[in-house]
Amino acid sequence: MVLAAAQAASAQAPSPRAPARAATSEPIRIKVIGGLAGVSQYLRYEAPFWQQQLGQITQGRLVADIEPSDRSGIRPAEMLHLMRLGVVPFGTLLLATSAADEPELAGADLPVLNPDMARLRENTRSYRPRIVRNLAENYDIEVLAIYAYPAQVLFCTRPFTSLSDLGGRRIRTSSVGQADVVTSLGAISVVIPFNETVNALRNGQVECAITGSLSGNAIGLAEVTGYVHRMALTWGLSVFGAHRPSWNSLPADLREALRKGIGELEAQIWDTAEQETQEGFACNAGLPDCRNGRPGRMQIVPVTEEDERRRRVLLRDVVLPNWLERCGPGCADAWDEALAPTTGIPARP
Repeated sequence: MVLAAAQAASAQAPSPRAPARAATSEPIRIKVIGGLAGVSQYLRYEAPFWQQQLGQITQGRLVADIEPSDRSGIRPAEMLHLMRLGVVPFGTLLLATSAADEPELAGADLPVLNPDMARLRENTRSYRPRIVRNLAENYDIEVLAIYAYPAQVLFCTRPFTSLSDLGGRRIRTSSVGQADVVTSLGAISVVIPFNETVNALRNGQVECAITGSLSGNAIGLAEVTGYVHRMALTWGLSVFGAHRPSWNSLPADLREALRKGIGELEAQIWDTAEQETQEGFACNAGLPDCRNGRPGRMQIVPVTEEDERRRRVLLRDVVLPNWLERCGPGCADAWDEALAPTTGIPARP
């Protein structure tokens, strides 16, 4: 299945060896692998952009076939290498997954680095040149956008007033970084697929779960948990990029129009990630601002001064050192160049 998807993508890519073709009545057709199916980023923004708006901004000269990444037959861990080869000419990379091969890519969305959207925006803006340079030099990928999913937050069945209350609890996690944080809080990390989270809470396999504020509401967490913490633990950044020879084979004016259009798409996706994070809290608590979720009766646990202090200690003493150990000296350089100024925490004391 992967090979078939790869062959289909390759067949529809502009040839990296072909010269930029002159404008003709025949449109150029490209293959695009987008984000995750079923979420608003894909349904409300990505798919309409490529299926409808693209024709408007290129006067019909460029046509795209888009598939969501989780229905393309290509595993997320393969995407980085298939884009480097040009098998996927235009694709979306989940940075947390790509970081298994290239740990430096995870730097802007390390757990507990960005407790709110303001700091996520600031740190991503500061770190973006490192992502652009890394993907260009090591994978021949042209970065066209960085997208953000809504905040990943903590849901629990039993009351808690701060992160310090979580010792001994079994908590659903979905990444190595999340597991590092949970373990350092004295809790027990249990890796569980997203679609099995509700059953795991119902049957007592876990007492808490880390997932999206609105996506958690969508799968029914407000029905099986009673408390949700306001602090964002992670977000979920992804890169939309192009195989550079395929990108450069497009006529210059189409590249310019496409880059501008994708830039506007990127801004819309960031604004929506912020809105949906807040709407997730509203829906879980049953507040009037809930429009696209299931009204619940959960208690929102505010972020305390102790939580903020604990977060910085976790970042400095656990998350950052563990990432640097996986990543090496190049990541220490990346952190000190881009993120030490925004966090006040140096990689090298």
